[in-house]
Order: sequence, then structure tokens, then C-alpha cells
Amino acid sequence: MVLSPLMAEKTNPKICDYEGSSYQSEFWETGGRAYEDLAEAIALRRLLPGSGRLLLEAGAGAGRNTPRYKGYDRVVLLDYSVTQLQQAQERLGRSERYVYVAGDVYNLPFVTGLFDAATMIRVIHHLAEPENALAEIERTLGSGGAFILEYANKLNLKAIARYLLRLQDWSPFTPEPVEFVELNFNFHPRTMRRWLETTGFDLRRQLTVSHFRIGILKKIIPARWLAAADSLASLTGDWWQVTPSVFTLSLAKRTKAQIPGGTFFRCPACSGSDFDRTAQGLACRTCGAGWPVEDGIYIFK
Repeated sequence: MVLSPLMAEKTNPKICDYEGSSYQSEFWETGGRAYEDLAEAIALRRLLPGSGRLLLEAGAGAGRNTPRYKGYDRVVLLDYSVTQLQQAQERLGRSERYVYVAGDVYNLPFVTGLFDAATMIRVIHHLAEPENALAEIERTLGSGGAFILEYANKLNLKAIARYLLRLQDWSPFTPEPVEFVELNFNFHPRTMRRWLETTGFDLRRQLTVSHFRIGILKKIIPARWLAAADSLASLTGDWWQVTPSVFTLSLAKRTKAQIPGGTFFRCPACSGSDFDRTAQGLACRTCGAGWPVEDGIYIFK
């Protein structure tokens, strides 16, 4: 069974909040998703630069992908859910290499141009305003910073077949997103490419993933065999995108203003970047807003 995420309206637009969810264990660990996990690991390995100083993992959840960023000096795990970050801490431990941050992807609590690279895997399909989130991630990347995005593709073969057989009302061929369950969206590849361009990214490569996401195949064929076949098929991703999942590599095009050395966080309330450390956490010197740090997790929401 997959638990439905809890919905919260703490910000505008509406946020899909996994607070208190056992998504990691029930969906990934015992949900029969070994093939998808392996296929995504291959896509990440192919697209993400092998090393760097600082990487942002937007929508890190319980840290499923975090161990795959071995070449980066530090990894910032950002998620809206505190309990998901607590689960990530249990998996990864506390060290200077990992920074755990609870915050809003529409208003990232990081200074402009901070990161060398960023990833957002299985997240954007929960966003009501994806273009705004992409713009925020682009803001936090330095010029030329790599961004790996995974999105749910409405133009997949199953959706096409169902539409042609009149088993679904919405067309997979039209450019607008489709919300099939509240805060669960599928996107047309053409639309996603346009959004990446308009938010300041240069799309460099696409990989199609999960070609064999079919129940009977996953039951009779070992996951590693399916993932190996998927890795070959994914190489056609720049030519066509008809799989349920698409991975993209883009580079941030815009040159950012030089930030002061050592500056890291940005206040979500006023965009200030000067903080005092207090017994409770961080206090913004510009507007006075306080942001707690609880059990090693910075909370900016």
C-alpha cells in the first residue's frame, strides 16, 4: 500500500506535505520498486557531473538518492517535511558533509549562486507551480551549474493507448499539465523543455527511464536485468520521450552576482543573508525573523 501524502496549505501555492509519511519504506523498500530505483541510479550516474563542492538535493525525502552523490564535498538535503529529514538522518547520520534543511522549494532559504549542482527527482509532479520552483532552483545555482530534473511524462505509451481506446478523457498530446490526483501532475515534454528555457536553463541531455514499468515484467524478470535493458533504451531520450519518467540535464546560463565568502542561508521572510546564531537557531539581522534548528535540522518554514 502506498500512503497518500498529507496536504498542507501553509504556503501559497498549496504544498504536498509528506510529514509523518512512511513513503520511503512502503513505496521503495517493500513496494516492489527495485527496478525503478536501479534505473534511476543509472540515469543519475550518466547525467550528474562526477564531482563538485556543494550540491542541493531538492525534495530529498528520506535520502534515498543521497548516497549516490559521492563526488560532492557537501550535500544539502532540502525537504518540506521534517519527519522525512529525520528519516534521512537515521539513514545517513549527522556529519559536516550533510546539511538538513526543512523549507519551501518556492522560496529557497539559500543565497543566490550558492550551489555547483542541484537535483530534483520525483518532486516536480507534486508542484502546482513548477515554473516558479524551477526559477528558484536556477537562482541558487552558480553560472554553469548542473541541474538534474526528473519529471512524470504525460506523453507515455500507456497514456497514449488508453486515450486512443477512449479509456481516459485527457489527451496525452496537448501541452498543458494533467492533474490526475490532487497535487499529482504529469507534464508534456515540450512544455517542460520550454519551462527550463524560460527559467534560465540550457537543456543539454534527456534520458527516458522506466521503459519496462509493467507489473508482469517486474514479477518475472530480475530487477537488475530490467534496469540494464532500460539503460540501453534510455539513450534514445534526446530523440523521443514516451516513457513514464524522463530525466534531464540542464546548465544554469545566467551569471550570478558574486556573493560574500561564507554566506549560505537567505531569510525566506526578507531575503536577508546576515544572521545571528542563538540558542534556538538563527535570527535574521535584517527583519528579526527567527528560524529554529531542531536536532540538527534547519527549519525555514
